[in-house]
Amino acid sequence: MKLSFKLIITSIVTGVAASLCCITPILAIVAGVGGMASLFSWVEPLRPYLIVVTLIVLIIAWYVQLKAKKSEPNCDCETEKNSKTSSSFILGFITVFVGLSLSFPYYANYFITTNSANKMDVNSVNWNQTSFKIEGMTCSGCEVAIEKEVANLVGVISVDANYDKSNAIVKFDTLKVSIKEIEKAISKTGYQVVK
Repeated sequence: MKLSFKLIITSIVTGVAASLCCITPILAIVAGVGGMASLFSWVEPLRPYLIVVTLIVLIIAWYVQLKAKKSEPNCDCETEKNSKTSSSFILGFITVFVGLSLSFPYYANYFITTNSANKMDVNSVNWNQTSFKIEGMTCSGCEVAIEKEVANLVGVISVDANYDKSNAIVKFDTLKVSIKEIEKAISKTGYQVVK
């Protein structure tokens, strides 16, 4: 059981670490510390390796668990059977938890809604649309962090961040907000505007 426990802990740690770059922006927004959104973006290049390690560890844990069930002699002891069943249940629960952690980047944007921006008269002649090149975005959680921060600026009509393209397209009223203010809002999230 000790080996199985170590494998379970290892799979949890590697599974959460693999998605830490995507979990952090959501947690930062919820906690109200948007500047920490990009804190773990350096983990993103390691994500494929962490996923492989996680899957290998889970496979070994299940192998050890199932092998232990087959190799044990038939025991009429009810405690022994309950222990094996609860171990399988715990390992199953951990497997589901790790699976949800690994797939978090694909559903992160559902946790935080952005107020698409301030309600404004889009027919105004003073509006402008600018694309900002941004470094450090790795998933939809990053997009949400940037969109939420920029949308809070008075004068912003719409924000569309895209981590695949590493940019954010912002439509704004030039009389109410400047490009520098938008860049400053993006920088508050921890991501960098590249010029």
